[in-house]
Amino acid sequence: MTLLRFLLALPALVLAVSAAPLPADLAPYFRPPATAAAVPDPRRSPLVRPDGQLMTTTEEWTRERAAIRARWFALLGPWPELLAAPKFEIIRTESRENFAQHFIRLELAPGYLQPAILLVPSGPGPFPAVVVPFYEPHTSAGLATTPAGKATLPLRDFGYQLARRGFVALCLGTPGGDAYHPEQAGALCQPLAFLAYLAANAHTALTRWPHVDAARIGIVGHSYGGKWALFASCLYDKFACAVWSDPGIVFDETRPSINYQEPWYLGLDPTTTRPRGLVSATAPRTGAYAKLIAQGHDLHELHALMAPRPFLVSGGAEDTAARWPALTHAISVNQLLGYDDRVAMTNRPQHDPTAESNAVLYRFLEHFLGSK
Repeated sequence: MTLLRFLLALPALVLAVSAAPLPADLAPYFRPPATAAAVPDPRRSPLVRPDGQLMTTTEEWTRERAAIRARWFALLGPWPELLAAPKFEIIRTESRENFAQHFIRLELAPGYLQPAILLVPSGPGPFPAVVVPFYEPHTSAGLATTPAGKATLPLRDFGYQLARRGFVALCLGTPGGDAYHPEQAGALCQPLAFLAYLAANAHTALTRWPHVDAARIGIVGHSYGGKWALFASCLYDKFACAVWSDPGIVFDETRPSINYQEPWYLGLDPTTTRPRGLVSATAPRTGAYAKLIAQGHDLHELHALMAPRPFLVSGGAEDTAARWPALTHAISVNQLLGYDDRVAMTNRPQHDPTAESNAVLYRFLEHFLGSK
């Protein structure tokens, strides 16, 4: 079979990809159900050349990959210069179970320090590490209440659970504390792009921590944090792997929670503020989001930038098994690069994480990042 025919037939062939390198308990999540595998995705493949032919060499993909990043940054706005050595201050340290809990202030943009929680396992390391973004860091760190005194939601304590398993976990919250009006420290990009920039600097900060293995840093987030993790990992190549928990992995204007059109994500517009909610005649698309839709872009283009780095979609109500066809584009790119078993998905009925979906999430990170 020629490479061209192979890529055209990929949705059916994905089921036959060897799972030998994977643990038996993870392997099933790297293959879509037969009902989804048989459905072609209508989005234009990132591997399609302007003449309509499919790319057949890694050199072609390397050029196209750079072009995809450039197009997205042109629409999202430029990042500020990345920090070479983010500053941090340890406010206080507490001992918890088998790890230390550091309350810190961390520089994530030039001169901009924000509160964060750093969890570091006992022992000399080096440890794998994760950046864990959410509305505030206390939920991810497994603390009972937020800074505002509200009880944290269950099963979103990814940082805590991973620290117990031998990972360094850097738990981040919304810059400025208000997700609907996030601080941007003078950045001229869309808010979701700025969150990705903050995560890139958080990655750098972790590489400078003496107990962290700089080659084994991933990112994991749920919902709002899932969108943050998706954009950060796709736009910043140094994340070794990623888990996106039910963020909405493609644009879908029928789902209220897949709300990339909002001004606190991709719809920021200096000339107008759209009413909150679904896109409609009275709440039109604005900002970069409007341009992305008008030009036919979708998030599968970002998924492709992950290759060959592995990622898991921990899907819920927003990312059901019906989203599998959108993931075949990233699988195709990995196949072109010579990699199998780099794209996985789990599915649960509800948006909220479950103990079962989280168990796979932790196994995925343990497999691809290892543990001390």
